[in-house]
Amino acid sequence: MKLTEQQLEQFDREGYLFLPNLFSAEEAAFLKGEAEAIYQMDRKEVWRETSGVARTAFAAHTYNEGFRRLGSHPRLIDPVEQLLDGKVYMHQYKVNAKAPFDGAVWQWHQDYGTWKRDDEMPEPRAMNISVFLDDVTAANGPLLFIPGSHKQGVVKAGHDLETTSYPLWTLDRETVTELAEQGGCVAPTGSAGSVLLFSSLLVHASPPNISPFGRTIVYLSLCETSNHIRAFNREEWIAHRDFTPIQALDDDCLQELLHEPA
Repeated sequence: MKLTEQQLEQFDREGYLFLPNLFSAEEAAFLKGEAEAIYQMDRKEVWRETSGVARTAFAAHTYNEGFRRLGSHPRLIDPVEQLLDGKVYMHQYKVNAKAPFDGAVWQWHQDYGTWKRDDEMPEPRAMNISVFLDDVTAANGPLLFIPGSHKQGVVKAGHDLETTSYPLWTLDRETVTELAEQGGCVAPTGSAGSVLLFSSLLVHASPPNISPFGRTIVYLSLCETSNHIRAFNREEWIAHRDFTPIQALDDDCLQELLHEPA
């Protein structure tokens, strides 16, 4: 799958692309079931809210076949390689939940800010591509983006160790307000199977989910291979140390799992 010139220009200008219904409802439902099974596991990779519900399942591609295949899917790998102009490896893999009523906030941040400070990733030649496993609406904690904020480089941030169970380098209110006055604030929403692709420098967040509807999104954080991290301060299942280029699978790799005999 290749992005058009118009899509490339939009990504450069705004820092993100929304690709509706890139995966079928059947593919998304299959992966949602796999995510629910993972959230029930007692694994160190599954982090939880203070309420006990799942918040993030790290490195699911290393212990689940469906997510392994998603992590090498050509609909995801090809456009990222196109934008980064090179082969990529998996820096981080997360299956993030926003449980009904209990899904907590993700503070305003830049992902590359964390990757630079904690992992010593040399340049922002890395990005996120995410897959909606539920319908994402205005009600169930969608991602919030500040368009164009990726043009600001690495923004000053503080290390938040208290707000949630996951430590994060976060931006203060004054900085977020200043950026939003320039670029506005958007919340891309869409049906299960839709995909968001966004720069590692894009300032983003997500509000709590106080609705009765869950919201699960898979995030592949992909980095150009020569730009791999230099420091190993975090667990390997959080910041991966295998810099092998991903070889994309066939486009029907998920469909094969769907039609395997029980």
